[in-house]
Amino acid sequence: MQDGKISVVINTYNAEKHLERVLKSVESFDEIVICDMESVDNTINIAKKHRCKVVTFPKANHKSAEPARTFAIESASHEWILVVDADELVPLKLRDYLYENVKRADAPNGLWIPRQNFFMGQFMHAFYPDYILRFFKKEGTTWPPYVHTFPLVTGKTEKIPRQRKDLAFIHLADDSVYDCIRKINQYTDNEIEKKKEKRYGVMSIIYKPLFRFFKAYILKKGFLDGKAGLINACIQAVYQIVMIGKIMEKQDQTLSR
Repeated sequence: MQDGKISVVINTYNAEKHLERVLKSVESFDEIVICDMESVDNTINIAKKHRCKVVTFPKANHKSAEPARTFAIESASHEWILVVDADELVPLKLRDYLYENVKRADAPNGLWIPRQNFFMGQFMHAFYPDYILRFFKKEGTTWPPYVHTFPLVTGKTEKIPRQRKDLAFIHLADDSVYDCIRKINQYTDNEIEKKKEKRYGVMSIIYKPLFRFFKAYILKKGFLDGKAGLINACIQAVYQIVMIGKIMEKQDQTLSR
């Protein structure tokens, strides 16, 4: 399969909030595949309005889209896949860059794309470039069924230069402090299975959150983001505490059986 065409794949569940804008940003690609997990809002109607190919993956007890990613990829028709979340915009310059890329004789099998993220109403330096592996050859690629993972791509991958902010996804989710705290519980639940083999000592409850704070505020230049950067660094530290606590709790419960 060497057609040089690109299928956009979007996993959805009750995604009507941003979907109209997202689909308009990708309408000039060769195909748009919506892999829906039994939405009960207006998601499907919006997808049909934009003439998307719609496939369904049972929601069951899944808390995230990751279990449906490989199914969605397999449902696409073309050689190259661009995975877009239902709250991400694809700039026109990125679209052109991707089509130029597939023409290269030495084109990599995967591209890491930067993403612009927002928190408390402002662009966050601490989050950028937030590289995500979202563009790749369909053949030989699978997606692990865990939250916050990347596809397993056969062959070499490259990163779009971080200086090219004009080629970055625009993440429409402008999280509030409330949103972040709510997500901590959901995301750390998903970490339990992914890291079930890891062993954390008692001191990790201290040094891992401290390092996460240092990384977010100093190494990733969160101090440039003012009070939002400081609050974010604290939330990052709390995430580590909750994650390690849940993993320890689960491991203790397993040993006591």
